[in-house]
Amino acid sequence: MAYPALPSSIGKRRHFKDIDGKPQSFVVRDEIVRIQSDNPGKAIYLQYLDFDEPKRSELRLGYYMIAKRPRMAGKWAWGQSAAMLPIADFEAIVREAKKRGWL
Repeated sequence: MAYPALPSSIGKRRHFKDIDGKPQSFVVRDEIVRIQSDNPGKAIYLQYLDFDEPKRSELRLGYYMIAKRPRMAGKWAWGQSAAMLPIADFEAIVREAKKRGWL
């Protein structure tokens, strides 16, 4: 089955409220993407984030999956749960992060 092109968030600003309800925002500076080795309908993302206030950088591990629910069926949807992935895929992502100077 052919899947749509993977989404990219590089350069996009995201907004959310932290655990205390304070508004936060960040820009996705870069991202590493890897199709999960045992599931071609899941893509693991490690994103390099630049926050505004206070100025800081953080990493975010997440994933997209091909959705099954009718409204999004067949499209990449951002995962709402903790990212779980094979150890070998995690090791490959960490190697790439080191290569890019993130770690």
